[in-house]
Amino acid sequence: MRYVDGFVVPVPRKKLAAYRRMAQKAGKVWREHGALEFYECVADDVKPGKVTSFPQSVKLKRGETVFFSYIVYKSRKDRDRVNSKVMKDPRIQEQMGDFKDMPFDAKRMIYGGFKVFVDA
Repeated sequence: MRYVDGFVVPVPRKKLAAYRRMAQKAGKVWREHGALEFYECVADDVKPGKVTSFPQSVKLKRGETVFFSYIVYKSRKDRDRVNSKVMKDPRIQEQMGDFKDMPFDAKRMIYGGFKVFVDA
């Protein structure tokens, strides 16, 4: 059964180019280590809700946009194997460096692993 890691991330608009570079490098590393798919999706039709929404979930600030990102794996076991290799990869370690230098606020990132429930 396929497995998905999902992320919701606030990104300052002035750092979109840096975020794209980071995501392109990361996507290459994840795919090299066995991820099936790697997507970074920028908000297009995402409005604040009355109770909750993507912007509210990350406490979106003026000048920011929200990303919905996900990585697809063969299974949970495969995800754990892939992520173990990715986290040891020097390209990712270099990129992560000091979280203060990331082109997004990692403290407001939401993430988790999901079992595929329906694959239509």
